[in-house]
Amino acid sequence: MRCVTVATCQLNQWALDFGGNKSRILESIQHAKSSGAQYRLGPELEICGYGCNDHFLEADTFEHSLEVLRDLLEDDICQDIICDVGMPYVYNGVRYNCRVLFYNKRILLIRPKLFLAMDGNYREGRWFSRWMHRRTQVTATLPQILREATGGQTSAPFGDVYISLLDTSIAVETCEELFTPNSPHIEQSLNGVEIFTNGSGSHHELRKLDTRLQLVMSATQKVGGVYLYANQQGCDGERVYYDGCAMIVLNGKVLAQASQFSLRDVEVITATVDLDSVVTYRASIMSRSAQAAETVLCPRIDVDVGITDRFGLCTPSQPARIHSPAEEIALGPACWLWDYLRRTGLTGYFLPLSGGIDSTATACIVASMCRLVFNAAREGNDTVLADLRRITGNGDDYVPESAQEIAHKVFHTAYLGTVNSSAETRARSAAIAAEIGAYHIDLDIDAGVQAITSIFTTCTGHHPQFKALGGSHQEDIALQNIQARLRMLLSYLFAQLLPWTRGVTGRGGLLVLGSANVDEALRGYLTKYDCSAADVNPIGGISKTDLRMFIGYCMTSFNFPSLGGILAAPPTAELQPLVDGANAQTDEDDMGMTYDELSIYGRLRKISKCGPVGMFRTLAQQWHHLSLAEVLLYVASGACWFLFNFESSDTRHPITHLQCGGTRATHVRSWQNRSRYACRCGPQVGTKVKFFFRMYAINRHKTTVLTPAYHAENYTPDDNRFDLRPFLYNATWQWQFDSIDREIVQRQALPRTAPMPPKL
Repeated sequence: MRCVTVATCQLNQWALDFGGNKSRILESIQHAKSSGAQYRLGPELEICGYGCNDHFLEADTFEHSLEVLRDLLEDDICQDIICDVGMPYVYNGVRYNCRVLFYNKRILLIRPKLFLAMDGNYREGRWFSRWMHRRTQVTATLPQILREATGGQTSAPFGDVYISLLDTSIAVETCEELFTPNSPHIEQSLNGVEIFTNGSGSHHELRKLDTRLQLVMSATQKVGGVYLYANQQGCDGERVYYDGCAMIVLNGKVLAQASQFSLRDVEVITATVDLDSVVTYRASIMSRSAQAAETVLCPRIDVDVGITDRFGLCTPSQPARIHSPAEEIALGPACWLWDYLRRTGLTGYFLPLSGGIDSTATACIVASMCRLVFNAAREGNDTVLADLRRITGNGDDYVPESAQEIAHKVFHTAYLGTVNSSAETRARSAAIAAEIGAYHIDLDIDAGVQAITSIFTTCTGHHPQFKALGGSHQEDIALQNIQARLRMLLSYLFAQLLPWTRGVTGRGGLLVLGSANVDEALRGYLTKYDCSAADVNPIGGISKTDLRMFIGYCMTSFNFPSLGGILAAPPTAELQPLVDGANAQTDEDDMGMTYDELSIYGRLRKISKCGPVGMFRTLAQQWHHLSLAEVLLYVASGACWFLFNFESSDTRHPITHLQCGGTRATHVRSWQNRSRYACRCGPQVGTKVKFFFRMYAINRHKTTVLTPAYHAENYTPDDNRFDLRPFLYNATWQWQFDSIDREIVQRQALPRTAPMPPKL
């Protein structure tokens, strides 16, 4: 047997917090050594923090990173264990994203990143160059600060090489390199490397973890070996949340997996493996052996250090753990909010709570944060408890009795009603605030609305009216916007002074929470500088569909029964006059499209890279989100015909013997769950696509002032870094819309025949 214990970790690093980052690195190394590990892997750029962004262009960042590396080299904790840390490094005047491996005050290897992440939120190519010389090693002269720390080492290997120890070999990957088609570990495995490491800086997106898990597991399932994955965890100063899930995998099977969401600043996992099992696994795949025998040899560095033992209790495999999307929403944004609150030094959060789905979902996320904080404090997390005592102003002996107690201290909500607000939303707002434990106030803001309107009337002599009362559309929108923007002003007023009214002084005010979802931001269905203008927005990257699912989850998991009424109510802004005491305004009517449609448009626009014509062509074939009523509308109009495959046993919305433009569609079932159909669309689809792009174009300017939002969805329109597009469009889209119109004419000229659907 060749048993070795290896450790990987996830750290809650903070950009440019060099002292705090160093402390967390040392703590992780201490944990690894205490568990008997001979090798410790850390996250990408852990010394300075991954999210430094344009600070990577500053010499200070590199200088301070070298200072931390010096301290690590000299610290007794870092002796007698191979340490693998991530940091920026300059070689020949070029900035690289590097791994630095050292052992007993000697730098074994500086390994630059071969492939940089340059999509979505990632812009590594703005700050770093990738190492272009595959399978090449050069010698890097060490700066004076490292020569002194190593006791006179003047140079270190630099490049794409692996380390050959006395009893095994180790190769390094960094984050994006695992996602590339020809990952470095493939070639290195054919060179006999047995241990692969990947220090990563990978952020959370809903439903993303499964992809990451499959990549890590399949890496060694195909080539054999031990794969260590490290990641950052937490908010390091940006919109993203790094979701940890460090893991150790052997021959495709998970041996250890850390939490995806946690309030722990340092989490270390270890596993003991028998490296002879790697040899046996590989030898059983004859085609792999044939390829290894003829592979191109990779350069290596020989190190006279052994890390294995003849005896050891090997770690058994375990099933991989993946949260449901509802759990991800409950945990990810909640951890992000806690990091944000404790690192700003303020006293809590303020939320305008309307009693609708969006603001209620935001409140439930804060409730989840309070539950996580309470559980961490109860489990003895000293860091969380110290942060809570500082935030609440309680003494060193304070221990919370419940999550509701924490919420009452740090979470403030307000129902900002007007004459247009219904009794139902007012009651729902108070009910959910009480269930959470929030400090809740209820007030009417009509006096402020009237004061602002009277200023305009006094100045111009004109008195605007709602459309329902005889006014124009322009007047109606202006009056709605007055209410919305006044709520933003009052939110900041109450956020600044509510702590003072409760006897809390000298510790700052509250952070204002926004609650506009990703679909409304995409459509532009929000008032610029209304309650969507806040300090942070935990749901700004989450779709309305997912938020409804999350509300249902909270109703049972958090025991919030009042959420049932919120789920049953149609979304409404409540900015227009009531009719017979009831709301006549709904969001979907105002938008001219459903939230489900918006999710489809958003994914096609961003993920599928569709312009207007591309979206029209795609939806002409895949209009799978339509309701039965819309199906009947299109069929009755004779504008389109459909050919279905029937692969679902779901019998919702059955349609039998329906005539469609002369073609009989028999036993059409499961409209929403069918797998494929062909469609010749009439003008309805083109009209929908053109309407969406017009609304998107005229409202795109609003994305320039969107509140920093938790990044959870890969079609968010956030133009800070994720979705780089103009904010001034030619909203007529004349050329594109003309192309759609021509194609509609061509489609209508097609023969009105189609193959009969298969019999059930």
